[in-house]
Amino acid sequence: MTNLLFVQTGFGVDQHGDRTKDGATKAAIRAVRNAIEFNSIPGVIEAVPGGRTQMLIRVLLGVPRARPSSSDDGDSSSHNGHDSTNDGDAGYSKRNAIEPMRVDLTHVAKVFPYGRLLPIQIEVGGLAFPTGRIVHELGDQDDVAVCVAACVSIGYDNGEREDATTISTTTGAGSATTPPEGNSTHTTYDTRDGF
Repeated sequence: MTNLLFVQTGFGVDQHGDRTKDGATKAAIRAVRNAIEFNSIPGVIEAVPGGRTQMLIRVLLGVPRARPSSSDDGDSSSHNGHDSTNDGDAGYSKRNAIEPMRVDLTHVAKVFPYGRLLPIQIEVGGLAFPTGRIVHELGDQDDVAVCVAACVSIGYDNGEREDATTISTTTGAGSATTPPEGNSTHTTYDTRDGF
């Protein structure tokens, strides 16, 4: 995306369900809906060459880190050589410390009715927190609620890229990529330059 037109943020929370099956998918869907649902961009038809069918959509999700599965090796009551009940990370394994919860990206992609969705990017972020209530009738296995943050960017590609670290627009919406660190593919404007 060489021409960035619109950046929208939102968050979504899911308080109930079986995280081993659903992961953070419901919260991710709610986050992208929250980012776009109160906006109208009728001018995109004129601003984007080719109109809304050529509009590029970039989605970045901040998803809480994954909890260990029952197949994780080792004792989940301790990691890094000390008792996890005293370190604020109870229930998380060292192996999953940097892996986000599972998100079914095909469901997230269905939120966007038009445009060309770039590969959805996921970073560890968001929030997992206790609600103090387990409702078995809603599929709860624990009292953990999940909050996902979303950034949805709209723009287009004019074909004039300065570097080769851009994201492919040909990859399907169901894949996740790691964003190139420190590299932006669009023009960044600075207020000190008069913009």
